[in-house]
Amino acid sequence: MSGLFLEDLVIGRHAERRNLVTAAEIEAFAKVTGDENPIHLDEAYAAQTRFGGRVAHGMLTAGFISAVLGNDLPGRGAVYLSQTLRFRRPVRIGDEVVSRVEVTEINETRARVSLKTVCMVAGEVVVDGEAVVLAPRRGA
Repeated sequence: MSGLFLEDLVIGRHAERRNLVTAAEIEAFAKVTGDENPIHLDEAYAAQTRFGGRVAHGMLTAGFISAVLGNDLPGRGAVYLSQTLRFRRPVRIGDEVVSRVEVTEINETRARVSLKTVCMVAGEVVVDGEAVVLAPRRGA
């Protein structure tokens, strides 16, 4: 796990990760969170919905953003303060989600960093928003 300090960050710096969504991940997420909505777990039920089949939990997809923030940018020692999310399209079993974060603002006095967050599948935005994190300072 890598980590950057506030002093290492510049506007425009970005990082991304890729995650393949599997049925097992969706089922594990449902078990951990208790969100057992059949649109995520029951193919017969989900086939009758507007999505025509099972879809991943929106918060599972949003969790991929957390992984980028906590592991890569800023990484180790970052503290999540807030996150806005807009769910644009469904994520399905077998989709590869590319999660990207980009520094948009740095408040050096408060050690707060704002980042544009986006998840894409096949070049289409599925989730977007903005995160604010507390970044560790060098020598603190």
